[in-house]
Amino acid sequence: MSPAYFLTGTDTEIGKTFITCALLHRARLAGLKAGGLKPIAAGTDGAGLNDDVEAIRAASNVELPREVINPYCFKPAIAPHIAAAEAGIRIEFGAISKSCDAARQLADLVIVEGVGGFCVPLGDDRSTADLAVELGLPVILVVGMRLGCINHALLTAEAIAARGLRLAGWVANRIDPNMSRFEENLATLEARLSGPLLGVVPYGPEGGPGGAASFLRLPGA
Repeated sequence: MSPAYFLTGTDTEIGKTFITCALLHRARLAGLKAGGLKPIAAGTDGAGLNDDVEAIRAASNVELPREVINPYCFKPAIAPHIAAAEAGIRIEFGAISKSCDAARQLADLVIVEGVGGFCVPLGDDRSTADLAVELGLPVILVVGMRLGCINHALLTAEAIAARGLRLAGWVANRIDPNMSRFEENLATLEARLSGPLLGVVPYGPEGGPGGAASFLRLPGA
């Protein structure tokens, strides 16, 4: 099957979907058929659509059924395990794994975006980290570059390694344009994270995710 990666982040609201879309655009520039998945999403509009899912669909250049892109979508924008419990739904990893396999049959490269941070609960006995293990994919870590990001990034990298997963690379996403000592923080992360730096994305790049693609390289490239 085609290569696929599990994309996670140091926290919520640090640009995971933005970087997922940027990597999809980067793959398209390389002439690949690129598909993105958002298996679990929370928060929908009046039409029942989730912004992240729609952004990923728009950034992909391979047509995938909506149920493959997003097997689980909850209406309230709350923690997924709470949303699932309120809906009386158990998030089944088998369904997500089947979606990932289906996408890999159709695309040259697949990015599977997690929800929240790496260890967010998905039920009483499972988490996003457990989902990553179930899928068994190399991990891309998005680091939201702001005060405190070093600790968040290193703890997340430790959690990834502790589960026997490979850090395929990480992206420095500059979400705070006024971050003090940015270069020094970046150098510290480069020295301490085991995976390669896939790119530094500036704050608010021109052209959105398509423009951000020029600041990135794909894992293994």
